[in-house]
Amino acid sequence: MTTSPSLKLTLVVAVALIDADNRILLAQRPEGKQLAGLWEFPGGKVEPGERPEETLIRELREELGIDVKEPCLAPLTFASHAYETFHLLMPLYICRRWEGFVQSLEGQALKWVKPGDLRGYPMPPADEPLIPFLTDLLGP
Repeated sequence: MTTSPSLKLTLVVAVALIDADNRILLAQRPEGKQLAGLWEFPGGKVEPGERPEETLIRELREELGIDVKEPCLAPLTFASHAYETFHLLMPLYICRRWEGFVQSLEGQALKWVKPGDLRGYPMPPADEPLIPFLTDLLGP
């Protein structure tokens, strides 16, 4: 058994927002941020004292201008990925109901994508393994 150097564990939570046409919202990481230009599922880092669901509700309000109620967030799967300087643990939730209209409040590009087309968007390494779960759930 090999041991790797101790990496800080970072908890980030993400959501697959699914619209009435079974499309999933992707957000493009803006210039100046780590992994800029890559497409990801909306979400963010869990702050001290926050539960993952609280983080998603806060992040979706701040980044997309929508209000999500906690019962509308359903856990689907998670990603565990070792980056060079930290280890990412990322639960992925599904959400089909929210109030308001999705809009870019932080300058990020947004795109509604059919599950079968997700692989056509370059994503961070931790996001890519989540795609099969979404296509199994939603179809192509």
